[in-house]
Amino acid sequence: MPDVVNTEQAQAWNGPEGSHWARNQDRWNAVNEGFNEPLLDAVGITGDHRVLDLGCGSGQTTHLAALRAPQGHALGLDLSGPMLAEARARAEREGITNASFVQGDTQVYPFEEGSFDAAVSRYGVMFFADPVVAFANVARALRPGGHLAFVCPADATLNGWVAAMASLRDVLPVGDFGRPGLPGMFSLAAPDRIREVLAAAGFTGISIHQVQAYGTWGHGAEDAAAFLLGTGPGRHLMEQADAATRSRARRTLADHLRAQEVADGTVQLLSTSWLVTADRPV
Repeated sequence: MPDVVNTEQAQAWNGPEGSHWARNQDRWNAVNEGFNEPLLDAVGITGDHRVLDLGCGSGQTTHLAALRAPQGHALGLDLSGPMLAEARARAEREGITNASFVQGDTQVYPFEEGSFDAAVSRYGVMFFADPVVAFANVARALRPGGHLAFVCPADATLNGWVAAMASLRDVLPVGDFGRPGLPGMFSLAAPDRIREVLAAAGFTGISIHQVQAYGTWGHGAEDAAAFLLGTGPGRHLMEQADAATRSRARRTLADHLRAQEVADGTVQLLSTSWLVTADRPV
C-alpha cells in the first residue's frame, strides 16, 4: 500500500472492523443501498467516464458506477485490505471487467492529475485525518470541470440506528456519536463545515441536499439487535460488560427494534444524510 497518514483508520479497517464489514458486506449494502441511485445520478455517470470511488469498501458503488460507464472505468480506493479482497472477488464473479481496486489513503494517494471525470463516495469521506488536504487531492485527481458527489450522515438524532443504540443508555455506557468538525462518523454533519472544507480544498458549485432512505438492518428484532451489537461501537460497549449486562442489552435493543419490524419481518430504520455535490473549476 502507498504511504498512509491516516494510520489510526488504517489499523481499524485492516483489523476487526474491516473484517466485520467484509464478512457482512451484503448486510451493510442492505443498510445503505437506498442512497446508491441518488449518489450516482448526481454526477451523471455514462459512456466512457472514468470514476473514482472513495472509501469504496466491498465495492458495491464501484461496480454500479462501472456498469453505468461500459466504455469507461471505475476505480475503487479504500484503506481496508479485507474489504477490497471482497470487492475484487465479487467483480470477478459478476463479470465486471471495467472496475479495479487499490488500497490506499485518499489524503496522500498519488493520483494522476486530471485522470477522472467524477468522484463519488457512499459514507467514505468522514474519517480523513485532514479533510481539506484529502479533498484537495481528490480535486487534483479530477479533470477541470469534473464532478464530486458524496453521501455522509446528517445530524445523529435523525438516524434510526443512533436512536436504537441510544435506547441502551440505561444498560451500557453509551456516549455521544460524534460531533460536527471532529473526526468520526458525524464529522461532516454540519452543512457549514462541509462548505468550509470543500471550498478550502478548491471546489466550487457546492450543493448540499438532505436525502433519506430506509435500510434493512435484520430479519426480525433479535437478528437486527445482534447485528448492531456486532458492529464496532456495539462490540466496544459489549466488551466492557459482564454476561448478565450483555444479555440485558440484547433484550433491551430487541424490544426497541421490534417496533421497527415491517410486514415481511425485516427491521427497517431510516437514515438521514447529506447528498453533497461540487465541481473542480474549469
